[in-house]
Amino acid sequence: MAPIEQSDALDQSNLPLAEQVVRLQALLEASRAVHSTIELTDVLHQSAVIAVRELELEGALFTQQDVAYGNVPAVAVAGPCDGCPRFELLSRGGEVLSELVVATPEGRPLSLYERDFLEGLVLQTAVALENAINHKRHLEYARLAQDLDAARAIQQSLLPQAMPSIPGYSVAARSRACYSVGGDYLDVVTEPDGSHLMVVADVAGKGLASALVCTAFRSAFRALARQSLTLRELAGRLSQQHWEEGAEARRRYVTAIFVRLDPASAEMEIVNAGHNPAFLVSSGDAPTRLVEASGTPLGMLPGSRYSIERIPIEPGARLLLYTDGLTEVFQGEEEFGQDRLMEAFQALDALHISDGERPAEDTLASLWTTLDTFTGGAPQQDDMSAIALCRLGGRSKEKASL
Repeated sequence: MAPIEQSDALDQSNLPLAEQVVRLQALLEASRAVHSTIELTDVLHQSAVIAVRELELEGALFTQQDVAYGNVPAVAVAGPCDGCPRFELLSRGGEVLSELVVATPEGRPLSLYERDFLEGLVLQTAVALENAINHKRHLEYARLAQDLDAARAIQQSLLPQAMPSIPGYSVAARSRACYSVGGDYLDVVTEPDGSHLMVVADVAGKGLASALVCTAFRSAFRALARQSLTLRELAGRLSQQHWEEGAEARRRYVTAIFVRLDPASAEMEIVNAGHNPAFLVSSGDAPTRLVEASGTPLGMLPGSRYSIERIPIEPGARLLLYTDGLTEVFQGEEEFGQDRLMEAFQALDALHISDGERPAEDTLASLWTTLDTFTGGAPQQDDMSAIALCRLGGRSKEKASL
């Protein structure tokens, strides 16, 4: 074999200039052809056809590969034999994208010119193939971004678009997802007897999977909300239904806090299913009351049972229901935490809030400003949602009478 290779090298070096130019032009034409498309299969087919046509080969094959960007299909022109010459197509990072396998007439060895031509063709094909893979990936990312935009718009539309008007009370809600979509849910439903059912819920995890569970939870909650169930029954049914949806749903259990407000009696019923404690600030110097969890998160265990707390809401009192996204914000390594949130809520000027036109909205706006100031504009770590309920009157009326 050595004398043959030396002869090939000598023949290549002694080629007339005109013939060398023709061969170079052939390689340039081949390069233009493989770069003329951005479809994976077309790039490989063009290259295989060029190899067979220019070198009068029996056949050419590009092997199938699974690469980080996706699957590179196998493409063949005729049928190469086992043990045929192989040429790797390498990405810019050195990853093998595919292999070109060629079959020569009667299995003869490739000449030096043929090998040089195929190496140049493979180099250009690898560049075109990687460009095609990246183009396909960018299209997929663009489609995903469009889908996420649509999902975000749909999820926002499923949140209450307006709060009910409750004489003597002010209620407001605010929600901000960490990603395009999130696993937080809040709602306020007016029931047939004139009471108002409120919920703030948080699906375990973040992102699209939690958002899907959140949407299913909303459907179940809305279906049960108008059936005149007690809060204990409502929480128990939601939990059992979530449990029965299977193992994947159980991994995405839901913490939730439910409040039923009876405006006429100025009394609240509260069920806390493994959720953050609610804050209740009364007028005067009474300390902030915490409404702790009375049961496990929804869907975590079968047959879960919950207990109800009945609490009067006095004139001037304020209630905050929230997800842990309001406590799990950071300034460097320092967490804002539950104690800071409670202090910020308690420190709001009760006189100002009672006198304002939208005390509940002002409460949430003030808390969000406090949180954003604490983080200094750092990226949000979790979904953030809250409902604020204020009973009007109280200390502001006392002040006016003085």
